[in-house]
Amino acid sequence: MLSIGSLSKRTGVKVPTIRYYEQMGLLKAAERSEGNQRRYERSDLERLAFIRHARDLGLDIPAIRELIRLSEHSQQPCADADRIAAEHLAAVREKIARLRKLEQELDRIVSHCDGGHSIEECYVIRALSDHGLCEGEH
Repeated sequence: MLSIGSLSKRTGVKVPTIRYYEQMGLLKAAERSEGNQRRYERSDLERLAFIRHARDLGLDIPAIRELIRLSEHSQQPCADADRIAAEHLAAVREKIARLRKLEQELDRIVSHCDGGHSIEECYVIRALSDHGLCEGEH
């Protein structure tokens, strides 16, 4: 049996986050010792490592909840898990595309200003004040 502190150290997940995952139902409620301390099993460690990795990949709580539910039925086809991952990948790619546009626009704005002007003449300030100076949507 593991204490919450030990579980935290082994997974890198902070204690309040572990409690939050319990409240959200991602982790089952921990058994309690006679001193009312939470006690976790190896399966809890594995589940928390799964959650941590999923969060590191940017999956949201509903997606993780669904993946956990799916993982509890090992003989079922993995189409739903694949769908969740594919949807998340599409969202990540969309964010990357938006960030690239943002990067290009910021690069363009910065390249117009050498820092040698007064604030009144600063292209960065003007561009931020007038969206019309932007090359496109970002």
